[in-house]
Amino acid sequence: MQNRSTFCRDGGEWDTKAVLLVGGLGTRLRTLVPSAPKPLAPVGDRPFLELLVRQLLIQNIRRLIMCTGYLADQVESAFGDGHNLGVAIEYSRESDPLGTGGAIKLAQSYLRSSSDFLVLNGDSFVEVDLRQLVQFHRTHGGLATMAVLSAENASRYGTVHVNSGNRVTEFHEKTGNDSPGLINAGVYVFNRELFDHIPDGKVSLEREVFPRILDRGVYVVEQHGMFIDIGTPADYMQAQQLFGRLDQATPPAHDGIPPGKPENV
Repeated sequence: MQNRSTFCRDGGEWDTKAVLLVGGLGTRLRTLVPSAPKPLAPVGDRPFLELLVRQLLIQNIRRLIMCTGYLADQVESAFGDGHNLGVAIEYSRESDPLGTGGAIKLAQSYLRSSSDFLVLNGDSFVEVDLRQLVQFHRTHGGLATMAVLSAENASRYGTVHVNSGNRVTEFHEKTGNDSPGLINAGVYVFNRELFDHIPDGKVSLEREVFPRILDRGVYVVEQHGMFIDIGTPADYMQAQQLFGRLDQATPPAHDGIPPGKPENV
């Protein structure tokens, strides 16, 4: 019998919800995008965040929660309730910066009926089969599963160390060394139990939550497709150069947001 939390009655659309972390300050990108939140930075003729929404839509994930913070009004104005893109969007708005872990904790009320859920960083894109990621997560029975990538130069990122069963054994902070390693791609599946391990207040998912849940089972699935992070001016410019590939990776299923720069960019 199919897991009710995986498929809707029509056998197509998932019941799985996706949480998008779009509330960061984006200070490093302000020289290029001074008056808009980072996820609304234009890539080609559309806001970067629309690429993530389209990626979810074409994989039949239509129930989204956007965790907003900095310049939240602009995000909510651009995407509304999501109907123009064929999705349903709810908003969990933080009044003060809570970090990635705190933002997820704040969204807990939107996930009361979810036994597990997806989380995506709002400033990065990775080609990933989300159904496969969720199925892996449920098969292995851990508290968390993350998409990772092999990087020849992992100096900008923390690295993930795993055993032969794809279970994480250690997280290492950025070292600045130009050495290879597995890096966090910013896409996760979590069990609802995660909320029990996130304290109230400002919390970093990567630095504070992941290390404390290792004994509960954190697994990885390595990805081999395109990855882009728009967190720095150099990477943002690279995203512009790769827009054609990004656009092909997220073909539009609906009319979407009208082309052009988001308001105030």
